[in-house]
Amino acid sequence: MAKVLVKTRKVGGSIVVSIPKEATEQEGIREGELVELEVRKARKDWFGATKGVGPFTKEDELDTHD
Repeated sequence: MAKVLVKTRKVGGSIVVSIPKEATEQEGIREGELVELEVRKARKDWFGATKGVGPFTKEDELDTHD
């Protein structure tokens, strides 16, 4: 089981997260498959918990349909 920290973002009326490539490769997850998520808000008092989590890039964005 891969454990990762991800940043939420708003797309339309939903809050979404992206699963990092490394986690999808580790778990063998492919597009269109169902995945099980355990959702918990990360505690802000973890020292260095979000170290290395940078801003979203253009590649992180989803295409939206109007």
